[in-house]
Amino acid sequence: MHDAVDAILAQWRCERPDLDLSPMGVLARLGRVTRLAETAVEEVFSRHGLRPGEFDVLAALRRSGTPFTMIPSELSAVLMMSRAGMTNRLDHLERAGLIERRLDPADRRSFQIVLTDKGRKVIDETLTDHAAVLARLGAALGPQETATLDRILRGLLDSWG
Repeated sequence: MHDAVDAILAQWRCERPDLDLSPMGVLARLGRVTRLAETAVEEVFSRHGLRPGEFDVLAALRRSGTPFTMIPSELSAVLMMSRAGMTNRLDHLERAGLIERRLDPADRRSFQIVLTDKGRKVIDETLTDHAAVLARLGAALGPQETATLDRILRGLLDSWG
């Protein structure tokens, strides 16, 4: 099976046979897979009234376990983003009734982010749909292929630091 990336690589092999551009093919295909997956996933989030970053916040709270509470600095660290960027997400989620800000009983100068019942319902429904889309997107690969690809990508990411 040949695709547009194969055609591009064939052209480069004619013009620049001195270069090994096979990594170009791998990374071009990874980029295309990523863009297609992001589009499908964002459609799921949108159906549930969420943006990707908001999903990330709700998912971090949900997987943190009962009582589904974190302090803003923990959320920022888990999501690898600045406190300022986090504030905008939290404001929107709070207005939607998906989270609450509560004073931290351990430190009254700080507050906790708490997943509301409505927020838990939204993240659970969204995650269910999200998992179904990911399963559909990955259906072309068998379990062994999925495990192999995961191992390869983990190694690639590890080598990049």
